[in-house]
Amino acid sequence: MKRLPLICTLILVSISNAQNPETENVKATIIEFFDAFHKQDTTALKAMAKGNIKMQSISVNKEGKTVLKEDDFYQFVKNIASIPKDRTFEERLLEFNIQVDGNMANAWTPYEFWYNGNFSHCGVNSFQLIKEDDNWKIIYLVDTRRRQGCQE
Repeated sequence: MKRLPLICTLILVSISNAQNPETENVKATIIEFFDAFHKQDTTALKAMAKGNIKMQSISVNKEGKTVLKEDDFYQFVKNIASIPKDRTFEERLLEFNIQVDGNMANAWTPYEFWYNGNFSHCGVNSFQLIKEDDNWKIIYLVDTRRRQGCQE
């Protein structure tokens, strides 16, 4: 009977850690990022990033070699804005795995990418974020891109 209060306390601590409000705030930031991405809202995209963030993609070329491509964030934003309005694109996030430590967070988000209603590729995004003035900002984004092993 003496252990019951200790067990209850441990359960409550576990539940409160699992429902960390910062985890939900990071998730909301990622969702807002993709909402702006789909709307081609360059102002919102820039506001969610901390400057010219580092962006990288990992893929495998036709020869089977792993390729690391680096992109300039501002060029990425321009490219998104230049997609013709008669074209549709959607990056569907399949789940979120978020870790937070103080003012730093990591979000791992498997996805499927669809272009003009057709499946294009799948992969995983890995976001690194920093919390400044109660707002989460993206500081780094790396993704994988593949056509095989997808759920589509």
